[in-house]
Amino acid sequence: MEVQIAVAKVNKYATSESGDTLEVVERPNGGLSVVLADGQTSGRGAKAVSLMVVRKVIGLLADGVRDGAAARAASDALFTEKQGKVISTLNIASLDLHSGTIVLTRNNPSPLFICRGDKIDRLDSDSIPLGTSRDVRPLITELPIEPGLIIVICTDGLIHAGERRGNPLDAGEMIRSMLEDQDPDPQELADTLLDHAMQLDDNRPADDVSVLVLKVASRSGDNVRRMTVRLPINGIANS
Repeated sequence: MEVQIAVAKVNKYATSESGDTLEVVERPNGGLSVVLADGQTSGRGAKAVSLMVVRKVIGLLADGVRDGAAARAASDALFTEKQGKVISTLNIASLDLHSGTIVLTRNNPSPLFICRGDKIDRLDSDSIPLGTSRDVRPLITELPIEPGLIIVICTDGLIHAGERRGNPLDAGEMIRSMLEDQDPDPQELADTLLDHAMQLDDNRPADDVSVLVLKVASRSGDNVRRMTVRLPINGIANS
């Protein structure tokens, strides 16, 4: 088997910096973790908050700290730094080769979706963002690594897309439709969700939007690990 990971993200319209931050870190006992944080509001201030949260989490994960403990430590650090006046959402998706599971850690009111065959589970139970108090705990879900498993994680910009026009995005139904009609790769699924959200906002996103997709597939090929990143750059003149 192999785990394929894809991300699609875009800034809020007319905002130079995204308040969403995503990083990948290798786990010392095997596997890797993807960490996604969304700082309160948008722009430079939100970016500083999400960067602080993500850097705290990935530093602890790289030292072997468990995901839940890393999330709680990041919340305590944010609460101490901002005195409870600023919050951030957090999602951690970890491929833990030691336990043979995918561990999902969530401090995010926005749902995440777990797809197995024709079954799609929406995890949307109450979840408290980081930084609200000194006793914030994450919700943790552990899943066996098995072929065909797809996990979709997003920030609230996706969930609220289209609301100002009275036509909000139904992410669950869109995921279901794509999986019924085809077997999309993770990047195609992430791109399609993001594209549709942008269309609902007239290509002027009302908030930062990030979509993270993990898929467990049957492996074909060698044992080489690969990562591809595409970063659009605007406003830099050619020399």
